[in-house]
Amino acid sequence: MSKQFQGKTAIVTGAASGIGKAIALALGAEGANVVVNDLRLAAAKAVADEIVAAGGSALGIAGDVGKPEDVKAAVDAAVERFGALHLAVNNAGIGGPLGLLADVSIADYLKLMDVNLHSVFYGMHYQIPAMLKAGGGSIVNVASILGVVGTPAAVPYVAAKHGVTGMTKAAALGYADKGIRVNSVHPGYIDTPLLEALPKEAYDGLVTLHPVGRLGTSEEVAALVLFLLSDKASFITGSQHLVDGGYTAQ
Repeated sequence: MSKQFQGKTAIVTGAASGIGKAIALALGAEGANVVVNDLRLAAAKAVADEIVAAGGSALGIAGDVGKPEDVKAAVDAAVERFGALHLAVNNAGIGGPLGLLADVSIADYLKLMDVNLHSVFYGMHYQIPAMLKAGGGSIVNVASILGVVGTPAAVPYVAAKHGVTGMTKAAALGYADKGIRVNSVHPGYIDTPLLEALPKEAYDGLVTLHPVGRLGTSEEVAALVLFLLSDKASFITGSQHLVDGGYTAQ
């Protein structure tokens, strides 16, 4: 490993499993101090312990990204424990309600927006001032292919992820001359534990949506996120990056 993030501190939300876990582990392997933030404390601590056992530095904390006070607490914990904040990955999200728009309850819509959209605003709202104090930083917001295209049966999710796309661009423009880069990553369907419960027919149906003939892996998404966080991407900000096996090229 290059240890390219040595001396840097990162927050990763939704980091106890799937894409978030892969990002947290990869950052730890590359030398970053990683704040593993998840709704489930035991699971967050387990990932942090895994990073430490591999020779890295990490802190596992619980928090609900839909609550501004929890998001602020994560940033405060990062600065208190490691001295500064340089990197952030706003990854936490939920699948939310399915169905045509008129059939989705308002309560379910509001819950999804809290977790999938408002949380990204809360994250950047508290992360950016800390990064400015540190002299700059990089943020990656994990959106989705459904932040680029639509589907009729997931209106709240599509709306939230399109919101993340636009929020990313606007924030990037606001801080481009202040040393903070902001980009979004848009995964296709990724082979995570969330899909293990699907019937084989449903799983195979998801595979057929991707021209490459398979689902993506969390590690493939993590590789793109780490590139965008790194100095190798120093001229990249305000842009959206697909990792979707050709899904949106159709």
